[in-house]
Amino acid sequence: IFEFNKAIIDATHDLVCCYKPQAAYYAAAEADDQLKMTIAYIREKYPEIPVILDVKRGDIGSTAEMYAKEAFERYNADALTVNPYMGSDNLKPFLDHAERGVIILCRTSNPSSCELQELICDGKTIYEHVALLTRDKWNYNGNAALVIGATFPGELKKIREICPDIPFLVPGVGAQGGDVRQVVENGINAAGVGLMINSSRGIIYADNSAAFAAGARKAAAELRDLINQFR
Repeated sequence: IFEFNKAIIDATHDLVCCYKPQAAYYAAAEADDQLKMTIAYIREKYPEIPVILDVKRGDIGSTAEMYAKEAFERYNADALTVNPYMGSDNLKPFLDHAERGVIILCRTSNPSSCELQELICDGKTIYEHVALLTRDKWNYNGNAALVIGATFPGELKKIREICPDIPFLVPGVGAQGGDVRQVVENGINAAGVGLMINSSRGIIYADNSAAFAAGARKAAAELRDLINQFR
């Protein structure tokens, strides 16, 4: 696993703004050490590229403190994804690490996300409340960001209006069908930045031959150029 990751990283490092390993795949394969090696390799070889640990953690305060320790000390990730369902005391142990990023699920790209996220409370959807809380309460260290799925460009625009300066991690481009043009036009901030557009399978599995790293580079370059075309 590490050798595969290393080849992908070496082939794409000059084309990306960050890397986002999904911890569950490593845990299921009993490959936690491979994940740690991958992050350490990026830290050593390409220290300018941040690493987001995709774990979507959410638990009571004392347990959240251990999850923060796992992400930021054991794995030395620059940021992690979290689930805000349990509220502020669940997020505080992560947000208190002022030098690390905390990326909060807001409007996710999975089909059934509407079951909860589109519910109306006090005249606003749940995802709008998450955006408002992030802007007004949770971003006290300036290290909060939001996960906004590429498959909901209208909501992306609405959340950008609520949170003009907060970075967005945008999954769902590529295999999940999100449209790059709509993501850029609806999600970019006034400075022309503010988006981390994620494509995982569309890049790392772009070529299943022995030349997989070259195929990944080609796919990453095409996506990078497409993003810049609409900026």
